[in-house]
Amino acid sequence: MARKPRIHIPGAFYHVMLRGNGGMNIFHDDIERTHFLLLLQEGLHRYGHKVHAFCLMNNHVHLVIQVGTTDLSKIMQNLSFRYTRWFNSRQKRMGHLFQGRFKAILVDEDSYLLELVRYTHLNPIRIGLVEKVIDYLWSSHRAYMGLETLPWLECDIVLSRFSSDLNHARCVYEDFVLSALNEKRKDEFHSGAQDSRVLGDDYFAEQILKEIGEEKRTLALDDCIEKVCDFYKLQSDDLSRAGSQRLPSEARSVVAYLMKEYGKESLTNIAKHFHRDVSTLSGAIHNLEVRMSECPSVRDKVEGLRTIITP
Repeated sequence: MARKPRIHIPGAFYHVMLRGNGGMNIFHDDIERTHFLLLLQEGLHRYGHKVHAFCLMNNHVHLVIQVGTTDLSKIMQNLSFRYTRWFNSRQKRMGHLFQGRFKAILVDEDSYLLELVRYTHLNPIRIGLVEKVIDYLWSSHRAYMGLETLPWLECDIVLSRFSSDLNHARCVYEDFVLSALNEKRKDEFHSGAQDSRVLGDDYFAEQILKEIGEEKRTLALDDCIEKVCDFYKLQSDDLSRAGSQRLPSEARSVVAYLMKEYGKESLTNIAKHFHRDVSTLSGAIHNLEVRMSECPSVRDKVEGLRTIITP
């Protein structure tokens, strides 16, 4: 399957994720974390982008980046190459450090920037590394709270959304973060919405795709359901019934996956059609993508359907 090209729009905000190859750790100690941030800082001067938030975990990294005129691929390739070269020399190893291409999702600044920064800073809480966000030393949260000084980190845009007074902005920002302490993984921050490269409402996604000159989506939901049901030998009503029987669940996930790639309907409308909520359907797409990467028979099945719906 051909990968969709990266979307480059000067001034756009991206959620960027770098993962260790095969889940391996990319940081073993604070020296390695510090060096990664040093390289990240050096890249700002070279390419003219901004970092609005970061979180370094043991085996992956979350970044919130606003690009300038240099496209994100060049920025991330330089960062990952330089860190891998240094890391391999230090650890006396060879080979890839990061897992394939970095993941990047262009986000609607107005609707999602604040939530994305919060989501990034809450990563250590979600996996139980710390009990308090303020205790994690390797995210940008402490800088937002004024407890650390990182001159290269861009905090002003986010904090200004809360108040024009810096101290008050920090207080409101802290309340905003703490209000989501029990928030679970949000699949939309990992796989986009209508288009896997874009997170925003239908209008935002449509405008972004129009700006980069991509063809309008043409696949209708009813047509997709009909072809998938024919393939699985199911009735269309089977996909909307309550329950989690394996075959209808898989077929529903495939419909959602294909519609996300080629369809005219938003994920919200698809979820309504199947009487599911968006997060459940988004999670189903993610699980299907994992199965496709791990199981050739599932991948072949979906690819076969892809050729049927996109002759």
